[in-house]
Amino acid sequence: MLNTVFQLKRPRQFEAVFKNVELDEHHVLVRPSYLSICNADQRYYQGMRDKEVLKKKLPMALIHEGTGKVVYDPTHTFGVGEQVIMIPNIPVEKDDIIEENYLRSSKFCSSNTDGFLREFVSASPERLIALPAWIDPCVAAFTELVTVSYHSIERFERIAHQRRNRIGVWGDGNVAYITALLLKKIFPCSKICVFGKHRQKLAGFTFADAVYEITEIPAETEIDHAFECVGGTGAAHAVDQIIDHICPEGTIALLGVTEDPVPLNTRMILEKGLLVIGNSRSGKKDYEGVLSLYTEHPEITDYLENIVGARISVRKIRDIVDAFETDIHKMSGKTIMIWDK
Repeated sequence: MLNTVFQLKRPRQFEAVFKNVELDEHHVLVRPSYLSICNADQRYYQGMRDKEVLKKKLPMALIHEGTGKVVYDPTHTFGVGEQVIMIPNIPVEKDDIIEENYLRSSKFCSSNTDGFLREFVSASPERLIALPAWIDPCVAAFTELVTVSYHSIERFERIAHQRRNRIGVWGDGNVAYITALLLKKIFPCSKICVFGKHRQKLAGFTFADAVYEITEIPAETEIDHAFECVGGTGAAHAVDQIIDHICPEGTIALLGVTEDPVPLNTRMILEKGLLVIGNSRSGKKDYEGVLSLYTEHPEITDYLENIVGARISVRKIRDIVDAFETDIHKMSGKTIMIWDK
């Protein structure tokens, strides 16, 4: 059957193309319903990636955060009409050591294969997870982003030493908000301290034990471990501050994405014996872990509703452009496209 795919042909220009979708016994057909715009999508949309990268990647359908409705399932894993969360990471091999999101052979929607801006998505049932009806669909739309934070915390829990009295989170955007929230629920006895640039945004971290503006951090402030959620041009300054305030043998978990090289104060990393962990994307087990966490702490989704920003109904290309342009100018929060097809 023919499928309409809305590809980014060049920065700020989408086009509808038609691709054939094979209906077979092993794949579920899903109609996307709630889609969330990620900063990575914006970097492609605005042409903020290297020209050679854009030349190699485009044309490509964007969006890797979203949910959809099952319209056909020959595997009988899901019911027709059932809402599911779509997993963008598509592994093609299994490794006993390396997780699926770090395998170089894995495909990832809106990175090296088409994302969810399509009329239909054909996926293995292993790449779909049933969405509990009680979760707000706008919150469910950015489950992928929550799984990235969850994944970083799971790795931290396995690697970092057990003194976790004070954990610092650098950043005041969506990733920092989600990471700090999950840390507070997973480590309720730890003091979660958030370090950000904008006082107005920091005011939204009502669950944190302490918040600091990065220009007003008391010199004596110490933390046992840290999560860097800044990225971009602020990543270097954030990492420098973390190294200054972290205690010896602490762990630094990096989540912020930047296009620029970040210089590291290796002298102090060595002197303090620090561990630095890079984290990227997530796997199916992280989605399962997040949904279990939601069930155990349903108030998490209430907090996450606070970062739902614009909700934009999308029926045509002009609507997609409007959604991306709205997202550029947002103060904070996640822009949700309601796929009204």
